[in-house]
Amino acid sequence: MKGPRPCSIADTLALVGEKYALLVLREVFLGVRRFDRIARNTGAPRDILTTRLRRLVEAGILEKVPYSERPRRFEYHPTDAGRDLHPVLLTLMAWGDRHLNDEPPTVVEHSCGARLSPVVVCGACGEEARGDSLTPHVRAPGWTTAGPVET
Repeated sequence: MKGPRPCSIADTLALVGEKYALLVLREVFLGVRRFDRIARNTGAPRDILTTRLRRLVEAGILEKVPYSERPRRFEYHPTDAGRDLHPVLLTLMAWGDRHLNDEPPTVVEHSCGARLSPVVVCGACGEEARGDSLTPHVRAPGWTTAGPVET
């Protein structure tokens, strides 16, 4: 019997799928970059926040940028990999606004002035990517969409 299905979703969740990791990213994307303010805005215990920040830096999602030499203090800035997660957080927020909260606590406006409603589109044709327009192709050896190939 094989182990669990190889999956980029599972691999991503292993890095950022914990509540405080996602809340740290939310704060960084909102422009909050310093430890004390991140701690205040997330409610994360300091030891857990330290661990999450260290892991996000080690994974190349955030980088530490010094802003003070005495005492030595750092801000956390997103890397290219971190910035690639921003649409994911916007989509999660939009889902929560639709299905969990009557009034969203944060409204994001696009530069055109309209309230942002994130949509995943095909990069080739520009059409919205919806379940009925997608066909998965499993590329993991020994796996199909139904699960592992029995041998």
